[in-house]
Amino acid sequence: MSALLDRLAAGGPLLGDGAMGTMLQNVGLDDGGAPELWNVERAADVEAILEAYAVAGAQYLTTNTFGGTAARLQLHGLADRAEELSRAGAALARRVADRHGALVAGDVGPTGEILFPLGTLEADDAQAQFETQIRGLVAGGADFILIETMSALEEVGAAVRAAQAAARALPIAVTMSFDTNLRTMMGVRPADAVVQIAALGATIVGANCGRGPDEMTQIMGQMAAARPVGVFLMAQSNAGLPKPVGDTFRYDGTPEVMAAWASEMNALGIDVIGACCGSTAEHVAAMRDALAITPRVV
Repeated sequence: MSALLDRLAAGGPLLGDGAMGTMLQNVGLDDGGAPELWNVERAADVEAILEAYAVAGAQYLTTNTFGGTAARLQLHGLADRAEELSRAGAALARRVADRHGALVAGDVGPTGEILFPLGTLEADDAQAQFETQIRGLVAGGADFILIETMSALEEVGAAVRAAQAAARALPIAVTMSFDTNLRTMMGVRPADAVVQIAALGATIVGANCGRGPDEMTQIMGQMAAARPVGVFLMAQSNAGLPKPVGDTFRYDGTPEVMAAWASEMNALGIDVIGACCGSTAEHVAAMRDALAITPRVV
């Protein structure tokens, strides 16, 4: 059994980290920049963000590789560096995680394209792109593969198959993103998601991003009611919604709000509880205290 599954089998929630994009923007990433390029060009900044989350009590650290497929990197002229940048991102997270006894989640986001027949991207091509990225994550030291912010089950299937091919020994976690109608952009309901994704072979299924803790609570309630036997559930909510503050935006979910939500998730029996857009190390620390998680000593 893997280190991740060992921890989950021991009981009690596993605490995740928070936003990477929000934190990178705070230290200078502009809207047109490639976050993954920072894994090699501004590695110290990425490492400092991961370190802050680890100190706050995160029990796994998510690699800075959300947009690491060739399709996403092509927007920055970096398509041919997909494996390299994911390997570098995983190695950074591995270094920090080893200092704190944490795990590394190899982050895989959507390609940004719609799969055939609704779109032009063939499933085999999507799988090949995911495999390239995941090979880098494995080489860099990921403990499990986190496929997140998905909206279409077809793309989930391509990513899961890629993980099964390129990271055979690693557990697979998949989260989808739901809107105000409690469906993904492609119409998938939470209960259908947990059943169908588990059938693909994912060990952990859940939701991330979205419109904040209140809606995430509804989503996870539906997933919990439909949870197949042997499947762990994962929830990573945004810290509320972005509100204009001067010439910028700030999420309205305070650390106290996220702490209360983490307690609700724990009471619901959610196994992995983390945060998403707008969250910081302060949010994670508040969630840690609410869940009474004691940092590991190594």
